[in-house]
Amino acid sequence: MKRKLGVILLSGGLDSTTAATLAVQAGYDLIAVTVHYGQIHSREIDAATRVADALGLRQEVVDVSFFRQLAWYSALTNPDRFEIPEGRVPEDMTADIPITYVPMRNTFLLSLASAYLESQVLNVLELEGASPDSVEAALFIAANAIDYSGYPDCRPEFYDSLAETLRLGSKIGTQYGVPFTIETPLLQMTKADIVRQAMSTGAPLDRTWSCYEGGVAPCAKCDSCLLRAKGFAEAGVTDPALTAE
Repeated sequence: MKRKLGVILLSGGLDSTTAATLAVQAGYDLIAVTVHYGQIHSREIDAATRVADALGLRQEVVDVSFFRQLAWYSALTNPDRFEIPEGRVPEDMTADIPITYVPMRNTFLLSLASAYLESQVLNVLELEGASPDSVEAALFIAANAIDYSGYPDCRPEFYDSLAETLRLGSKIGTQYGVPFTIETPLLQMTKADIVRQAMSTGAPLDRTWSCYEGGVAPCAKCDSCLLRAKGFAEAGVTDPALTAE
């Protein structure tokens, strides 16, 4: 049986928590990577830590907040210049790429996570002496191409292309023939499907945070809050985060 090594980008939201739970249940030796990339608040990072604790995951919190200086054209990194859209219907969210899109964020975050995963795999291959055909290497990301905010880095073709790029640029891919796979288990799910999946697998949704704002309670107006509420309403269940202490 192959040793399944995995790294998940854990943001602490509904989607990444569901994806992490699925990866754990699929038997991956999973490490959570949570990135402070210069987003406007730390509530989601705190939530990610609570989720990692609930799932028994080792977590690496990485501070690359300088990234906001480069990816400044976004309401999530430059709120003084750009306002977060509020009160939009789903059709408006996908009409164009919104100002909450952070330039090259997923490309950057997956590059960081792949460096960590490759280090883990090289340790197993070169220091522990495992054979290349006994190891799998998977990056998990909770991208969604259906109920989402129109981001270009949430589409299947992006992940197919990036997986090949990572293989070509890595030692494990070119010398050992261990490919990076980018696992996107939620890609073709609606938000309601994600909620149902999360509830059925016991994902710790009571510890999650999805709001673009960093207040005491979710704003219930931003795209992320509205899509989350839509998912729970269509699934016909109460959001555990709303009743958590």
